[in-house]
Amino acid sequence: MQINNDITSLCHNAGVLPLEVRACDPKSLHTPQTLKPYSNKTEWEARARYIRDHILACTGLLPLPKKTALRPRIFERVCKNDYTIEKVFFESTPGFYVCGNLYRSLNTTATKIPAIVTPHGHWKHGRLENTDVCSVPGRCIELARRGFVVFSYDMAGYLDSDQIAHRSFGGPREDLWGVGVLGIQLWNSIRVIDFLQDLPDVDPHRIGCTGASGGGTQTFLLTAVDSRIKASAPVNMVSAGYQGGCLCENQAHLRIEINNVEIAASAAPRPLHLVSCSGDWTLHTLEHEYPYIRKIYRLYKAESHVSGCSFKDGHNYHKGSRESVYAFFERWLLRRSHSRHEQSLVVEAQDDLRVFARRRRPFSAMRKNDVVSAQIAFKKNRLRSLRVNTFEELKRFRRAMKPALKHSLTVEYPERDVSIVDFGRCTVGENLLERFAIGQTNVGSMVPCILVSPLPLRETGPVTLLLQSGGKRMGWRGNRMSPLVKALVNRGQSVLSVDLCGTGEARDTSELKDEAIDHYHTYNRTRAANQVQDILTAIAFATIHKDPVKVNMLAMRGVGVVALLARAFAPVVSNTCVSVASFAFDDHSWMRKCFIPAIRSAGDIRTALALATPGRIFIHSAGQGFPTSWARRVYRSVGRPHAFKVSASPARVAEQLDWIDWSEGRKDGLRL
Repeated sequence: MQINNDITSLCHNAGVLPLEVRACDPKSLHTPQTLKPYSNKTEWEARARYIRDHILACTGLLPLPKKTALRPRIFERVCKNDYTIEKVFFESTPGFYVCGNLYRSLNTTATKIPAIVTPHGHWKHGRLENTDVCSVPGRCIELARRGFVVFSYDMAGYLDSDQIAHRSFGGPREDLWGVGVLGIQLWNSIRVIDFLQDLPDVDPHRIGCTGASGGGTQTFLLTAVDSRIKASAPVNMVSAGYQGGCLCENQAHLRIEINNVEIAASAAPRPLHLVSCSGDWTLHTLEHEYPYIRKIYRLYKAESHVSGCSFKDGHNYHKGSRESVYAFFERWLLRRSHSRHEQSLVVEAQDDLRVFARRRRPFSAMRKNDVVSAQIAFKKNRLRSLRVNTFEELKRFRRAMKPALKHSLTVEYPERDVSIVDFGRCTVGENLLERFAIGQTNVGSMVPCILVSPLPLRETGPVTLLLQSGGKRMGWRGNRMSPLVKALVNRGQSVLSVDLCGTGEARDTSELKDEAIDHYHTYNRTRAANQVQDILTAIAFATIHKDPVKVNMLAMRGVGVVALLARAFAPVVSNTCVSVASFAFDDHSWMRKCFIPAIRSAGDIRTALALATPGRIFIHSAGQGFPTSWARRVYRSVGRPHAFKVSASPARVAEQLDWIDWSEGRKDGLRL
């Protein structure tokens, strides 16, 4: 590093920081996706598990909720020459209804029949759309004639399933709990499989799924998270250039470093059929996305399990597309080598297919305003069921909730990948001051830092990461160290101060308020999530480049909560002292001060504390909302109640320093 004795220039905005990708190049649903290659099956299967867990976590479904009774009603059977249609509704959760039509063949003699799950797309008439461009009842009739049981059901907010508004449901509070149209719809689809498997004439091991447009998105999402789908045919949707523009395709944080092509590929090695066309975003699917997915299938030696076709037409699920899908399902679910053309179709009048056209909706059906409350209560009950009073219960809790919290934050502790940009060094009395920026290429971050170390420099020594809401400049009074930094250095600590995303020199990296970017948080981390990642990057830098005896973390008011969340994934931290002043740990505080999608569904600070145990943590300025009893139970469960300290009032500086400066004379044998 260069020597520069101009203290003021080093401490206050000296040099030009490299531009952050997070700030200058936000992603959107139209951002072209780079498709990462995978060299072996083990690597890909780890990625496929990540994709599954990420989808479920972002939609508040990780761990999967307890399934409640469906209570299906099947009625008003219509008999045709070679098929029947029935009206169906059932409860995916108590008081929330899935509505649709069940199509069966009258020509089959088999006792167990394969079934097809068929979500519709964003057509004007939903599951009853019947035009030359798309006939949903038409494909159901034809599939039934060919020997399938078919269930066509409403997407949430369409036709009979109008308990929520499809295009306007949700908001920041709902995002905190992973509650949205996509999550509700995905859970509905999972329960559709349950419904079909319970039918006496359905073979539970031969279930397929197909849909076009938004129904195509639902098809590959469902296939990714539920292995009971044995053959999948998403139509006119799999593209690296467009990810879908509706709420039912965009949950906050869902597509952080994943994309529709990888989601579709996670069906491997189960049979997959891609239908595309020349008139929409799937124009180049056969030339671009299809070969990529075939390479994934090649890892399983199952290239023959993936197929594709394209039509010179606009966005559709027309007769040609349908016939290619019929042949696909017949091959893989009926073991037929030949497929005929679609026969002429006569679709019933809408009132003969609408579930509640001539029947009153059940009194137990929730009103729109009650759905959010019920969804949140559903997730709260799941958390309450994971009690922690013993060491074994703590391990069970961590197994269940760690993936949910990690995927909510979309963070990773960088083992090696920390880059450094040097801006010089100088001496300050008997201390060395170094200014630089650290970052991670894969997340596009650049974190401005100042490191103050006592002289003479030691090969190893303790490093304290100092986090303040105003950034690293809060550690200085002009060209002098603040009393807090000086006190830490006088105790032999090196002090690493950073500008987290949205603070100090990194203030321009705060989340954009660009109305032109639809579903911004689906494709870009929130500021708070970026701050958690920045803290992990700073901790990794300290351990990789400074070889410290130990790393401590001291967080002031305003950044204490993100520090605790980061602590959950940074086991190398020895002593942690944070202020959580003015944070009530309710929905309002999370929305206004630390907005992270699905954080509440993932157990928020409770899960973070469970993961940080048995590390030493001192929390002060804790209000009534802080889960003190929970934290104490967790630490008692591992026999280390002394390692956790909480105070409702602000801690004195000396008290904070004593906690940070504490050293343990022995190593803990306990491992979680």
